[in-house]
Amino acid sequence: MHSQERGDVLAHVSGNLRRLRQAAGLSQAALAKASGISRRMIVSLEGGDANISLSSLDKLAAAIGVGFVDLVRDPARAPSAVINEVTWRGAQAESIAVLLGSAPAATEAQMWLWSLGPGERYDAEPDPAGWHEMIFVTEGTLRLELSGSAKDYEAGGFAVYGTDQSYAYANAGPGTVRFVRNVVS
Repeated sequence: MHSQERGDVLAHVSGNLRRLRQAAGLSQAALAKASGISRRMIVSLEGGDANISLSSLDKLAAAIGVGFVDLVRDPARAPSAVINEVTWRGAQAESIAVLLGSAPAATEAQMWLWSLGPGERYDAEPDPAGWHEMIFVTEGTLRLELSGSAKDYEAGGFAVYGTDQSYAYANAGPGTVRFVRNVVS
């Protein structure tokens, strides 16, 4: 998670990662091997001293055998479909992603609320085959880049696409862009 400041979600990731890894009977070294994430990064995450990309959190969750939401959920709150946690911040104050909720799917479905300030972008790593996203732009114009090809979506526009390719969200305009993002895996 790219962030200028450590938020509560990283504290949740820290404790949840340690608890879930131990419950799965995995050492830090075994989790590193299974996920492709370095042991040093896992040690830093569990210590609450590191930021991590959303796709790397997906890899850790898959290696443990849990969903992404299990890593970011506040463990003090009763389990529910509502998450409502900030999971990404950009360089500008108005650039933020909030995981609103999750529902079961083949693996899970997630609903996010994103905003990007002027000039901000989020570059994503490809997800496993079979993963998809649906976006709906509510304000401004979102530039969606899929495998190097870009298309702009104005407020009211939407797209559905597979995320087993490189993709990015960008705001090339002067105002804030807001959109809803649904992830289905």
